[in-house]
Amino acid sequence: MDRSGIFAGDSPFVLAQSWLAEATASEPNDPNAIALSTVDAQGLPNSRMVLLKEIETRGEGGGAFVFYTNYGSVKAQEIEASGKASFVMHWKSLRRQIRVRGLVSREDGPQADEYYASRSLQSRLGAWASRQSQPLSSRGALMAEVARQTAKQGPIPRRPPFWGGYRIRPLEVEFWADGSFRLHDRFRWVRQDLSSGWNIERLSP
Repeated sequence: MDRSGIFAGDSPFVLAQSWLAEATASEPNDPNAIALSTVDAQGLPNSRMVLLKEIETRGEGGGAFVFYTNYGSVKAQEIEASGKASFVMHWKSLRRQIRVRGLVSREDGPQADEYYASRSLQSRLGAWASRQSQPLSSRGALMAEVARQTAKQGPIPRRPPFWGGYRIRPLEVEFWADGSFRLHDRFRWVRQDLSSGWNIERLSP
């Protein structure tokens, strides 16, 4: 099977890193944005945009995709219930996309602490102030809580216990590139579990 050019490689994580690096040089805004999908207790899907913060190329399952959020948010609650999620990254500038489906676990240790500390002070305080996904009476109430947390947490706030990361370890990754006359190129990497090898197949457009 011919996987030369932009599809070449032995690791979907390294390949994803390569595509993201290209997008970072050409995409005008948030090249690391992903449309993350989860399902509720009734199986009804939920999708929203979040920022992917790291593509790991080692560890359990050979690598993972990492993002951060409030553990009280709807997405976090749905992830905790199912242990699964999917996402798509799409770059109009490159005419490419990556689709991922997999198993999810928390990242709430030193790595989460390090990422939290790298954020701007305003963002760190905002994480303390926001009860993400919960009803809010007004923006004024939110800003008042930001002011309260600013006074309470000080200039070096620690990471909130309700805020941290999630690591998506995929069972399926699809790389898609636009083709003339809608004859797109698609390659899907699939495995049975995190300890299995990848099976790679070309898909019809």
